[in-house]
Amino acid sequence: MIRTQLTTDRFAISLSLICLIHCLFAPSFIILTSTFLSFSYDNEFIHKIIVLLAVPISIFALSAGYKNHKTISFLPIGIAGLLILILVVVLGENILSEYGEKGLTLLGSIFITYSHYRNYKICTELDCSCH
Repeated sequence: MIRTQLTTDRFAISLSLICLIHCLFAPSFIILTSTFLSFSYDNEFIHKIIVLLAVPISIFALSAGYKNHKTISFLPIGIAGLLILILVVVLGENILSEYGEKGLTLLGSIFITYSHYRNYKICTELDCSCH
């Protein structure tokens, strides 16, 4: 588990950033390339896949961080971010509206990214064996 936490923290941050980029730039990409590409993709399917990957990886990385350095300060914001992302996928654009869905997705992604960053920083400050 020594290198696993570092890897999962980085992977979870990457997934959160991918979610953020997808949310911000996918509509523009589709509009700009609509005449060049003839494919259809389901935006909700992409959200579900990202959340399906992000939740278990984030839970593992955050819990591994807690087990390694016994600091809980980053956990509540990480859990809140995961719950926000799950809520967005469950409720969807029909209930939240497009802007509500994007706003909450951005908020959840930022919370998760910050939580993993704090987890990483705490480990490096305490010079844990996990990094």
